Amino acid sequence: MQSLDPRVNRLPIPESWGELRAKTPLDQLETYEVFHQAKPDKAFEHAGIVHAPNDDMAFLFGKEQYSRRGNTCSGIWTVATHKVMVTPYTEGDTSLYDLFEGEQQHAAQTEAYEIFHLKKRGKQHVHAGTVQASSYDDALAVAQATLNDGKMVYNAWVIKSSDFFKSNAEDVDMWNTLYEKKYREAIDYRAQDKINQFKEEQNLQNHG
Repeated sequence: MQSLDPRVNRLPIPESWGELRAKTPLDQLETYEVFHQAKPDKAFEHAGIVHAPNDDMAFLFGKEQYSRRGNTCSGIWTVATHKVMVTPYTEGDTSLYDLFEGEQQHAAQTEAYEIFHLKKRGKQHVHAGTVQASSYDDALAVAQATLNDGKMVYNAWVIKSSDFFKSNAEDVDMWNTLYEKKYREAIDYRAQDKINQFKEEQNLQNHG
């Protein structure tokens, strides 16, 4: 390794590393999708991702990442990325449901699926509703019949409700961000006042 940093040059780095071993799957944290609800009357919206070792930690990381520092929040949902069924993205002015040709199965055994729509490119997926279905394709067919409002849908995510780690109404206290704890905000450290005071002291010393 060549470097202009003398500290790096003093390291006992071998010229050859030999054969590099691939990381094992257990050495990698799983990716989770986080959905955020700003207010109780608002739909859940995709907020971003976190990496976590399990569902519980993903929920905690999602809460810390997407509901801190005064952000209004009334709910968080998290789900492992590999459990999200993603439809193809449409092009131009063609809506997803104009292309989908699936049919409802009307099966005896069904379960709940959450449907998320992408209605504007560059925006986030928003929860459109919950459907009862026997499979992912069946869920999309039910969504086509019940959640399609005729507006543009560029893409949809279909997720089993049971795969989510969800907050509930009893968790309302966790969203109290305790605004009186001003130590959480950098502005309350009055850093600029300290910087200005330091500069004045330096000017006095230099011209004293």
